[in-house]
Amino acid sequence: MPFGILIIMKLTHPKFTAIGLNRLIDDYFIHIEGEYHLEEESTQTKSTKKTATTKIWDRPPEPATITGLAFFLGFSSRQSFDDYETSGKHTHILKRGRLRIEAEYEKKLHQQPASGAIFALRSMGWNEKSEERPPSDLSSKTLKVKILETGPTPASSEKEVSL
Repeated sequence: MPFGILIIMKLTHPKFTAIGLNRLIDDYFIHIEGEYHLEEESTQTKSTKKTATTKIWDRPPEPATITGLAFFLGFSSRQSFDDYETSGKHTHILKRGRLRIEAEYEKKLHQQPASGAIFALRSMGWNEKSEERPPSDLSSKTLKVKILETGPTPASSEKEVSL
């Protein structure tokens, strides 16, 4: 069990302190790194002795996911996590947790194949197009210009100019 501070459980989601929630989110990212131990193996021939170190996974690493974070934090559903992120007391902390997960997926875009990361990022609101506004948005912000004439009327030729 993570060592974060969990105060009171409600029906839909747990209640957190800001420090406790930050710790739990950090604990989640540590947890998904997995756990391993190192074993040394020695091989000896007549003339040499070699030692090799092998990493043995006790619990393999896991990918960072929104649902995994929600489960780790004690939420009863993804919807209650989303609701708390939208209107909870520590919404900014959960948004940073989500941003850390998005950063992990964004790193995977540089690996091949990246289709899984692209799918996940699209479901998080990313899109392929730049953030340009469609033409329909521009038409609603039409600027009207009215030309006011002040002073003498401009001359149409040099002959009309008198000094």
